[in-house]
Amino acid sequence: MIRKLIEEKILIFDGAMGTMVQSFQLSEKDFRGEKFKDHPVDLIGNNDLLVLTQPEIVSEIHKLYLNAGADIIETNTFNANSISQSDYKMEDKVYDINYAAAKIASEAAKSFNDKPRFVAGAIGPTSRTASLSPDVNDPSYRNTSFDELVDVYSEQIQGLIDGGVDLFLVETVFDTLNCKAALFAINQTLIEKNLDIPIFISGTITDASGRTLSGQTVEAFWNSIKHIKPVAVGLNCALGAEQIRPWLNDLSNIADTFVFVYPNAGLPNELGEYDQSPQDMSVIIEEFAQDGLVNMVGGCCGTTPDHIKAISKAVKNQKPRKIPKVDAYTRLSGLEPFVIRPESNFINVGERTNVTGSARFKKLIKEGDFEAALSVARQQIHNGAQIIDINMDEGLLDSEKAMEKFLRLIASEPDIAKVPIMIDSSKWSVIEVGLKNLQGKGIVNSISLKEGEEIFLEQAQKIKDYGAAAVIMAFDEEGQADSFDRKVEICSRAYKLLVEKIDFNPEDIIFDPNIFAVATGIDEHNSYAKSYIEAAKELKKRFPKVHISGGVSNLSFSFRGNEILREAMHSAFLFHAVKSGMDMGIVNAGQLTVYDDIDPKLKECIEDVIFDRKNDSTDRLILIAQEHKGKKKKIKADLSWRKTSVEERLSYSLREGIIDYIDTDIEEARKKYDRPINVIEGPLMDGMNIVGDLFGSGKMFLPQVVKSARVMKKAVAYLIPFIDKEKKEMGLEDVSNGRIILATVKGDVHDIGKNIVGVVLGCNGYDIVDLGVMVPSDKILSTAKEQGADIIGLSGLITPSLDEMVHVAKEMERLDFDVPLLIGGATTSKKHTAIKIEQNYSGPTIHITDASRSVGAVSKLLNNDEKNQFVESVKDDFQQIRDYVSEKNIKKISIDEARKRKHHIDWKKYSLLKPNLKGLKVFDDYPIGELVNYIDWTPFFHAWELKGKYPSILSHERYGDEAKKIYNDGTVLLDRIVDQKLLNPKAVIGIYDAQAKDEIVTSEGLEFDFPRQLVDKGKDKVNYSLADFIAPNNDYLGLFALTTGHGLDNIIKQFEKDNDDYNIIMAKVLADRLVEAFAERMHERVRKEFWGYAKNENNSNENLIKEKFQGIRPAPGYPSCPSHKEKDKIWSILEVEKHTGISLTETRAMYPASSICGWYFSHPDSKYFFIRES
Repeated sequence: MIRKLIEEKILIFDGAMGTMVQSFQLSEKDFRGEKFKDHPVDLIGNNDLLVLTQPEIVSEIHKLYLNAGADIIETNTFNANSISQSDYKMEDKVYDINYAAAKIASEAAKSFNDKPRFVAGAIGPTSRTASLSPDVNDPSYRNTSFDELVDVYSEQIQGLIDGGVDLFLVETVFDTLNCKAALFAINQTLIEKNLDIPIFISGTITDASGRTLSGQTVEAFWNSIKHIKPVAVGLNCALGAEQIRPWLNDLSNIADTFVFVYPNAGLPNELGEYDQSPQDMSVIIEEFAQDGLVNMVGGCCGTTPDHIKAISKAVKNQKPRKIPKVDAYTRLSGLEPFVIRPESNFINVGERTNVTGSARFKKLIKEGDFEAALSVARQQIHNGAQIIDINMDEGLLDSEKAMEKFLRLIASEPDIAKVPIMIDSSKWSVIEVGLKNLQGKGIVNSISLKEGEEIFLEQAQKIKDYGAAAVIMAFDEEGQADSFDRKVEICSRAYKLLVEKIDFNPEDIIFDPNIFAVATGIDEHNSYAKSYIEAAKELKKRFPKVHISGGVSNLSFSFRGNEILREAMHSAFLFHAVKSGMDMGIVNAGQLTVYDDIDPKLKECIEDVIFDRKNDSTDRLILIAQEHKGKKKKIKADLSWRKTSVEERLSYSLREGIIDYIDTDIEEARKKYDRPINVIEGPLMDGMNIVGDLFGSGKMFLPQVVKSARVMKKAVAYLIPFIDKEKKEMGLEDVSNGRIILATVKGDVHDIGKNIVGVVLGCNGYDIVDLGVMVPSDKILSTAKEQGADIIGLSGLITPSLDEMVHVAKEMERLDFDVPLLIGGATTSKKHTAIKIEQNYSGPTIHITDASRSVGAVSKLLNNDEKNQFVESVKDDFQQIRDYVSEKNIKKISIDEARKRKHHIDWKKYSLLKPNLKGLKVFDDYPIGELVNYIDWTPFFHAWELKGKYPSILSHERYGDEAKKIYNDGTVLLDRIVDQKLLNPKAVIGIYDAQAKDEIVTSEGLEFDFPRQLVDKGKDKVNYSLADFIAPNNDYLGLFALTTGHGLDNIIKQFEKDNDDYNIIMAKVLADRLVEAFAERMHERVRKEFWGYAKNENNSNENLIKEKFQGIRPAPGYPSCPSHKEKDKIWSILEVEKHTGISLTETRAMYPASSICGWYFSHPDSKYFFIRES
C-alpha cells in the first residue's frame, strides 16, 4: 500500500526523536525506571531504553509528530542493537527494546484514523565500522566484522518484525559495509519468514566533500546497495537542507526508485545546537519538491513537530518526483562509481596483485610485507587499471586471512580503494571472506558449473545477496571449454540459469570463455585464441548486456621469461579480441605494447599464431622468440626532469617542493641570466605563479605550498648576496606585485594563521612585511606609510583583538588612509567586520576567511580593472548583513527573570566530596612525553586548512595524501621535541573553598563574576551561569594555568636561520596541540587524583576529546565566561607568573601563546554553554 501512496503524493517522515527526548529533561532515575533501578551502570542517554522505562513519553512524541502531519514515524531504535547497547550493559534487552518500540509506534499510528500511517523500523549504523580501523597504528584492524554485524542486525530485525513494523529504515549510513550487513540480515530474515516488507535506505554525507564517512560518493553508495532493490533511498543527518541539496540532486538523478531526504535543522551552532526555524527549513524543502527531487521528506537532528508541521504544509500541494529511466549498465564501485557503458571500450583489470601471477607480490605477501604489497596495487592503478584483481591462492598461505587483511588495508588507501575490487579465488571460502570486506560493489572471479547447477546457483545467489557482479567461467561438469562450440554452449546455459532461476541482472554477468596458451607445440592448442575471439563475438551477439573477460597473460604462457615477446602477443591479441566483443581483461596495466609499435615481422608472426593461419606459425614464432629472449625493460627512478632546461627544473622543484638540487640549479640560472634579480622575476616567479594557480584551483594544498615556499626561500637566499652586490654597484630596486603589511594586533600573541597567509601571498609574488605579534596601531600605520604599503592585514585570535582592530580602523580613517584593510583570525567574522569595523573606515575593508581566499581578494584589490566592482560588491554584502541584524530582534529578559530560570540543583541531596588536594600545586618541568597520547589531532589539520576529522582525514579523497605528509612531518618534529626536551611544560593548579550567590562565586577572598544567559529561550528553558554549579556554602572551585610555550622561541630561531617557514608553523601548531593535551591530562589528574571525584574514570583518548567525563574546565574569554578580566583573579590566587612564567599582556593575552588557564567545576550537571553579548 505504501508504494502506491508514494506514487500519488509526497509523504512526510517524522522529526528528531532525540531532540524531543531532551525536551523532557529526564534524569538518571527516569531512564532507569522501576525495571532497572538497580542496574550496575548509568543509563541516562540511552534513549532507546525509554520504550521499556518511559513508554508513555515515547508514545507522546510519536503522537506529536503524527499530529503534525507525519505519514511515517520511526521506531525509537536507532541504537537498539547489542553493539550500541553494550555501552550500557543492556545487550540482553535488545529484542525487548525493538519489540516494545515497534508496538508503541504501531499503537500510536493506529490511533490516527484520518489517513494511512506507517511505522518504520529504524536501524542505525552501530557505534563501530566495518570499513574503518579505530587504531591509526593498524589500519587492518577492525572492532567489528560483517558476520558480527549480520548477527547483531538479525536480532534487532526480529524484534521489529514481531512488534509489527510496516517497513525497515536502515538510516544514517556512514559506512556502506555496515549497511550491506544490515541489508544482508534483512534479506535473509525475510526469506526465512517468507515476508515482503519494504526496505528504505538512508545515507549520510558528512561534509561538503559529498562523501560518506567511509569515503564513498553518493553514486558509489547507490551502486553498492541497489542490489537489494529498496523501495526508497535517501539522505539524512550531518547536513542541513541547504547544504544537502547538491547530493540529493545527484541521488535523485541516478536512483531508479523513490527518493527521500530528512536533513538536520541547519548546521549546529557553536554549542552544537540547531537554530534553523521551521519556516526557514520548510522553504528549502519546498524547493526540493518544486524541482522534482523528492518523494518523501522529513527532519533529522534538531527538528521538532513544528518543523514537520511546516514541512508538511509546504509540500502538501506539490507533485512527487517521477522515477527516472536509468540505463541498465554495469554499475560497480569502490569509493567512487565505475559504470561500464557501451562507449567504455576495454576495461583494464590489474593482474599484479595476484600471488599466482606475480612473483614479487607473492613474495611480499608470504613475507608479511603488506605495506609494500599495497604499492603493487597502487602502481597498477597508476598504469591504468580500472579494476584490481586480488588473488591469495597459494598453498602455504592462509588465503582467507591474507585476503581479509589486504582488503582491509586497501580500505585505508583512498587512491587504491577508489576503484572496484575483483575477488579472485578458486576457493569459495576465500571469495566469501572477500565479499564480507568490500563496502563497494565488486566482482567475484569466478564461479562455474563444474560442480553442477545446484552449487552454481547457490553461489550466484550469495553473490547477488552480497551485492557483487560475477565472472562465469566456461567450465561445466565435463571440464573447461576449449572449442568455440563448448564455450558458447556452457556460457549460454549459465546465462539461462542465472537470469531465469534467480533473476541475476544480465549486466552483472561477465563471461570468461577461457584464454589458453598457444604456440605450445601441441596441435590441439593452435585454435585456442581463434576459438576465444569467435566465441566472444557470438556471446555478445546473443547476450548484448553481458561482458566478456579473460586472463590475457595465459595466452603467452609458453614464453615465460621473454617479456618483450609476451607483451607483443598480448597487445596483438587484445587488438582483435576487443573488436570482437571482449570488453574486459585481466592484464598487467603497465606492460602492454602499443599495437602499432610492434615490429611488423613479429606482429605478422603473432597474428598467424592467433588465427591459426599457417601450419608453421608456431615454429616461426618459437624461432623469432629467440631474438628477444633475455631482453628486459629496465625501470629507472624518474629523474628525467633533470635533463630539461634549468627553467623547467626550477619550476619542477618549486611545484614538487624538492630542495635537493636548488643550489646547483640556481647557480646555473644565475650564470645564464644577465642579473640575479632576473632569476627571481623570471623562472622562480613563473614557478611560484604555477604553484599559486594550482593552490587557488584546489589542485595543491597548503602544506605543499609551504614546502614550495621553502624551496623559493632557499633559492632567494642563495641569490641575495649577488643581488646586494649588484645593488651597491647599480642602486637597483626590487619589483613586486604589491607590498602588504601583516600584523597580529596589540595584546595578541597568536600568529599561525597570519604566517600562513604571509607564505601564501609571498608565493604569489607579493612583498610581505610581517611585523610580528602584539603590534600597536601606531607602529602598523607608521610602517605602512614608510614602506608605501598597498594593503594592511590585521590578525587576531582572542576576543579583545576585535576591539583593537576597530581602533586600528578608526585610526586609519583619522589619518586619511585609503589602502585596503584585510581582517582575519579565528575570532573574526564577516558579521563583526560589517558591523564593527567597516563602518569606521571609508577605505575598502575585506574579511578573509582563510589563506586560500587571500590571494583572490588581494589580486582584485590591486587590479585597477577589478577593484571597484569587487569593493562595491563587498560593501553591498556588508550592508545587507547590517540591515538583517537591525531587523532581527533578539528578545532578552531581566536578570531577575533569568535567575528564576537558573539551573536548580538540590544541594541538600548532593554530597560534596572534599578534595584530596586543598591549596596550590606547582609542576615545574612536566614530562612532555606523557602528553603525546592526549593530543587531539583534528585541529592540527585545521591549522593547515585541511578540513576533516582525524584519523579519517588521512584517507580523504582530495587531500588525504597531504594530510598524511604533514602528519608524518608533525610526528617527526614532535618526536624530536619530546626526545630532546625542546619544550618545558609548566603548570600550577589549586583547589579552594568556594560558595556561590547569583552569578558570583567567592573563593580566597576574591569574587569571580560568571554572567548569566539573558536571551529569552522560553519559560521552560534554562538560563545558565557557571555559578549555578557551585553550592551556596561549603563547596570547592579549582583553578589552573599551564603552558607548553617555554622553549618554542629557540626552536623557531633555528628554523628562521634556515628560512624554513614550514617548520616554524609546524612547531607553533604542535605547541598549541601540546598545551591542549596538557590541559586534558591535568584535568584528568584533577578528576581522578588531586580532587578525586571521578577516581574510577577510565576514558579513551577519543572520549576525552569528546569530553565524556564528569566536570568541566571553562576558560576566561570563551563562550561560558566571555570576559578576560577574570584572568587577573586566577593570576592573583595561583601566583601564575611566579610559578609558570606565563604573563598577561595589557589586553590579557597570555604569553607564551601556547598557554591555557581556567577553572575546574566538579558537579555532574556542570556544562558548557554560550553567553550572547549582543
